[in-house]
Amino acid sequence: MFKKLSRSAVSAALLVAAAAAAVSPASASAASAPLSSARIAVHFDLTKGQTPENIALAPGGAAYVTFAEGRQVAEISPKGTIRILATLPKPADGGIHTPALGFPLTVGIVRAHDGTLYFLYATGTPDLTGVWRLRPGGEPQRIAALPAGGLPNGLALDPCTHTLYVTDSVLGTIWSVPTTGGTPTAWSTAPELAPAGFLGANGLKIHNGALWATNLDKGTVLRIPILRDGRAGEVQTRATGLPGIDDFAFTGHGDQLLAALNGPSEVALVQSDGSHSIVLTPADGLQNPTSIALRGDTVYVLSAAYVTTKDPNLIRAHLNH
Repeated sequence: MFKKLSRSAVSAALLVAAAAAAVSPASASAASAPLSSARIAVHFDLTKGQTPENIALAPGGAAYVTFAEGRQVAEISPKGTIRILATLPKPADGGIHTPALGFPLTVGIVRAHDGTLYFLYATGTPDLTGVWRLRPGGEPQRIAALPAGGLPNGLALDPCTHTLYVTDSVLGTIWSVPTTGGTPTAWSTAPELAPAGFLGANGLKIHNGALWATNLDKGTVLRIPILRDGRAGEVQTRATGLPGIDDFAFTGHGDQLLAALNGPSEVALVQSDGSHSIVLTPADGLQNPTSIALRGDTVYVLSAAYVTTKDPNLIRAHLNH
């Protein structure tokens, strides 16, 4: 019941974002420069809760993904074989109090150099919501509790300072947590991170001495400098007009990035000056894309099909430099 209602809320919010896309640049009918050769590499199974939410790449070609509704972390081999590494415990109340959604979900994921996976779990309960760790061959364990009234979503790792950063899409906060675990610190509560009706701060990356975050409701890309003492600097809005923006990845060309637009099922190429163009569309197989990653010239795009409710998948495309 609650899950069904939450899906309606999600659908309504994302459909609003899709409608807003009508005022953005015209969509391409297939992969547009600098992307080419887009194809669906892996199909996931909705009946098993395989709604892929976030992705972390590993040397050797493997990818690690979180299945939001399945409460799972999985490994995807270079050939597309899916191996479930962990299934998280379901909260006693079923997760009906998970803010904004009404069902428990695994979200952001990153991989450390030693193969340790860190990921987020949101349940609306204080005993499970927070940052989790999975060491190779081990069992998942929570290393930091986050507010049950929030929705931890995006995750970034700074290997130099051994710090994890977390966006909270409901509380409009970026948290910092040591990789050893412990009590989180509210690193930034800037108003630019706050939601405007549904979900705010979402995707998160570390790039050139700053944290970059998206705001799904406001369609913005934000840059927050990391000061010498580790504190947050002043927020800079670097791009606007990106309805339903979720996760993103830098292309290696300055501040140029690729962004997943969840509602309109598009991928945007955002230039350093904030302008953007649409480079992937539903014609390429996108079904509410949630996450993007790059390995060399290969672009990986996850689609969770939250609204379309068909064919969640992993698309690979070539980035032409």
